[in-house]
Amino acid sequence: MAATEPVAIIGWSVSPMERRTDKTEAQLLLDVITDATAHAGISRADVDFTCAGSCDYVAGQAFSFVQNINAIGAWPPKRDSHVEMDGAWALYEAWVRLQLGDLDVALATGSGRSSTADPATIYPMEMDPYYLAPLGADAVSMAALQARVLLDAGLVTERQMATIAARTRRDAVANPHAQVSGEFDVDALLAGEYVRDPLRRHDLPPITDGACAVVLARGEKARELTDRPVWITGFAHVAEAHQPGVRDLRVSTSAARAAKAAGVAEGGPIDVAELQSAFTHEEPVLTAALGLGPEVAINPSGGPLAANPIMATGLVRIAEAARQIRDAGKRRALAHATSGPCLQQNLVCVLEEGR
Repeated sequence: MAATEPVAIIGWSVSPMERRTDKTEAQLLLDVITDATAHAGISRADVDFTCAGSCDYVAGQAFSFVQNINAIGAWPPKRDSHVEMDGAWALYEAWVRLQLGDLDVALATGSGRSSTADPATIYPMEMDPYYLAPLGADAVSMAALQARVLLDAGLVTERQMATIAARTRRDAVANPHAQVSGEFDVDALLAGEYVRDPLRRHDLPPITDGACAVVLARGEKARELTDRPVWITGFAHVAEAHQPGVRDLRVSTSAARAAKAAGVAEGGPIDVAELQSAFTHEEPVLTAALGLGPEVAINPSGGPLAANPIMATGLVRIAEAARQIRDAGKRRALAHATSGPCLQQNLVCVLEEGR
């Protein structure tokens, strides 16, 4: 939905993306919160509301987010919340909270250490307990099913998927936070073995440990704190049926509805888009659903194929989109996050340059 109370991103920080880190989630968050508040020109004491996105399944313990509050600081007292979702949804909650008008500054975080366990064992446990969890199908298996549907329908080709992988990892060379980057030959990629037919290694994101923090401020407070606020002009998320078997996997209805609700087509052209397309075949599905033409730069940071910190990947997309506006001179950017099997739930955030 379009904002009724103007809210801007005024600072952010993305951690180094690593295959395995020695830091706890609290330590990862301590670093990015310190850097994000410094980037915004504020202290922790200036934050009125915090919302964290993380996952107990990934952390391997119940109420794991409680210890992460140590990174935020308990004094002076502040309002706090948590979502068992990617940090992009934490940012959405913080944005909604600022719409009430009684608080000025909010902080959203996302963090995850995927290296601590086997994702193929963990993620099926989060599926529908009656029909999906017993199958033991992990995220890669579900993605492979969708990729096969798209290939059989003639909507994508394996070469197109490999070309996307080569492009995003080439773009990631300029990203200091990227975990996977470099020049890749498309024919060499296509010669690789399948991990889950029809997905090869290059079609999959890396396993990543990382965190992200983003600072929001309301209206005049944002203008007071920075002369270059990045305004959130549209924000929406939509979910569809969790069961992939009752959806048309050739399209993403929820992404299209979220884009419409966020007003993507109403405020002028999109210059750049950061999409949480963790698998190569998801990019063409999302660009079609979001109405993004060939003139839009897609994932100039390298996207999730370059680094995929579960529970922070979507929030990183918002931070990278904000960076494109503030540091790269873009006027209007789209950030996207997704959750659930086969693009089941989608979030769209529209950002525009300061005014």
